[in-house]
Amino acid sequence: MIRLFRPVGGIIGQLVAILLVAILLEFAVSTLLYERASQFSVRDDEARRLAEHLVISRRLLAERPPAARPAMAADLTTDRYALRWAEKLPPPPPVAPSLDEMRRQVIDWEPALAATDLRLRLTQPGRSSVVTGGMRLPDGSWVYFRTLTPLNGLDLAIERVLLALIPAVALVVAGGITVSRILAPLRLLTRAADEVGQGGAQQVPEQGPGEVVRVISAFNRMQDRIHRLIADRTQALAAVAHDLRTPLARLKLRTESLGDGAAQQAIARDVAEMEAMIGSMLAYLGGDTDPEPPALADVAVLAATVIDDAADRGAEADYVGPDHLEMTVRSAGLKRALNNLVENAVHHGERVVLTLEPRGPLVLFRVEDDGPGIPEDQLARVTEPFVRLDTARRRDTPGFGLGLATVQRLVEAEGGRLTLANRPEGGLRAEIALPRNNSSQSGAALAKDVR
Repeated sequence: MIRLFRPVGGIIGQLVAILLVAILLEFAVSTLLYERASQFSVRDDEARRLAEHLVISRRLLAERPPAARPAMAADLTTDRYALRWAEKLPPPPPVAPSLDEMRRQVIDWEPALAATDLRLRLTQPGRSSVVTGGMRLPDGSWVYFRTLTPLNGLDLAIERVLLALIPAVALVVAGGITVSRILAPLRLLTRAADEVGQGGAQQVPEQGPGEVVRVISAFNRMQDRIHRLIADRTQALAAVAHDLRTPLARLKLRTESLGDGAAQQAIARDVAEMEAMIGSMLAYLGGDTDPEPPALADVAVLAATVIDDAADRGAEADYVGPDHLEMTVRSAGLKRALNNLVENAVHHGERVVLTLEPRGPLVLFRVEDDGPGIPEDQLARVTEPFVRLDTARRRDTPGFGLGLATVQRLVEAEGGRLTLANRPEGGLRAEIALPRNNSSQSGAALAKDVR
């Protein structure tokens, strides 16, 4: 794995640094735009033509009486420059920032214009930008002028946009890279947390800002403690189960020597119930470390076998579905889950039906019985460990109340979802939805597909 760049400082410090850089860039670009506006210039030949036209027009207009000046201004209008004179017109307003560099070019060509209080301003900014302005005649009146064609090189608006885009693009790129690097360890942490939730273990590299490193370090220590706890618990339970089964086996042998048939049968039932309790406990707790790898299996044959076993024990059980359907599953775990559901249905109903139904990207296993069902407000609780609903189910069933909890865990290991619902006609419907490609999917996505 390529080690990510480790920024200096915490998340708050890095965000403050990004804001500071943005402010500095914005200040620098704004200053640059202002300076370029004041230093804007055109080509020398264009400045010379404008200077010659203005100095000739000023001389001719100054020699004419005021009444003839409007007509003379119209005669001096060409296809490049338009002139207008009016005795009552006020002087043109100053430009901020003014076109100082362009004014200097014009006066360099015609120094006589320096005494005219020449003023220039930029109008219609963009590719069709033109220059307007005015100059004062000796009698104090003003002549207005404007360029009729865009001056070559006069493209301040485009330059301004391009210059403004540079810091914006730089900030977007720098901010995106920085935020991506800050969040990369968190994404690794998220994937590792999902793996832990599925019983896996993945050490997350301790990298990133200081706060993130501390969170990852605490997470790694936490998952180490969790896995050690699970391993110790499983080992302890396995040892206890082994030690309990030995005296149970001896007790079973000794019951055979009892002369009282009723007492013998009662003790045998108690021993069988204790063995069932131990088995259910180990099945539930052993799901975290189940070594069975997924493999291609015929789930239709597996489901039919579960129903045949129930029928052999005297239950009224039927299978509805295709004769063959292959998919990649942990066949032992799936069979255990279906067995638990079928046995649960047999204990609490008279008839059980196991239906296998391929539906798009999903495969549905539906177990239905005609028993009393479960109160609606208790449906979410029955999949919790050690929960037995005495008011809804008979009490003469063995185990600790781990049957449905075991099914839930086995189904989640397959990337599926277990759904319980009461049938309108009576009884309980337990439905397992598994993805056909055996890829892990969220419960919300599976529920959406099922509906």
